[in-house]
Amino acid sequence: MNKIQQLIHQHGPVVMGILNTTPDSFSDGGLFVSPESAFHQAMLMVDAGAQIIDVGGESTRPGATEVTIEDELQRVIPVIEAIRQSSSIAISIDTSKPQVMQAAIEAGADMVNDVNALQAEGALEICARYQLPVCLMHMQGQPRTMQKNPQYKDVVEDIKNFLQQRMNACLDAGIDAQNIILDPGFGFGKTVSQNYSLLKHLHEFLSLNQPLLVGVSRKNMLAEIIQQPPEQRVVATAAANVLALSKGAKIFRVHDVKENIEALKIAQAMLGAP
Repeated sequence: MNKIQQLIHQHGPVVMGILNTTPDSFSDGGLFVSPESAFHQAMLMVDAGAQIIDVGGESTRPGATEVTIEDELQRVIPVIEAIRQSSSIAISIDTSKPQVMQAAIEAGADMVNDVNALQAEGALEICARYQLPVCLMHMQGQPRTMQKNPQYKDVVEDIKNFLQQRMNACLDAGIDAQNIILDPGFGFGKTVSQNYSLLKHLHEFLSLNQPLLVGVSRKNMLAEIIQQPPEQRVVATAAANVLALSKGAKIFRVHDVKENIEALKIAQAMLGAP
């Protein structure tokens, strides 16, 4: 059983710390662009209790510009190598590029987190070859255009169907079912109303029989309700994650590790009470 599977099988929620090595991420862009600052932030999150560090080198915020393979590799590989040399923490690579997936895995990554659900040519083959956990996320459109009038017949059923299709593609490629994690993709080609409908009906994704990852941290779906800038959406993030836990989510991708761990511990205590 690999590191991620061990975390998933343990009792209680799993917290994944976000490490953006990008200059243009919506919340913390530019803060951790140097390998030294990124490594320092990773260690702070480990100390705060994060169980996975998710390293990303390309922003996927609405309207984000594409990054070359070379630039993405230069951003993430030194950071992954530094974390792996200093810690046994589980490391996730947040990328849609097969070349980056392979280099990150060889540098010490334990998991691939792909907003494009392994649809790029060669992505399925690489993940099947290394037999590491993969997170398949739903996104309508692409980051540059995804928030321009997203539409669904039924947002929950449409996303469930997409994730089922991508699961089948993974299984057909030889990826073990135990290595598949699903993410409905909050904020990726969804209106505010659609995001909250997803949150309300998140338990319906449990019928796919795979662990659920949610990424609502500091996102615009929170800002539309509380009218606060990203760094002041910590409490709102924790509230949304508590609700997601009550609906069956397992992995929580967050910027603010300590605060979310504390909120999830309280929620878990209530959920586990007689």
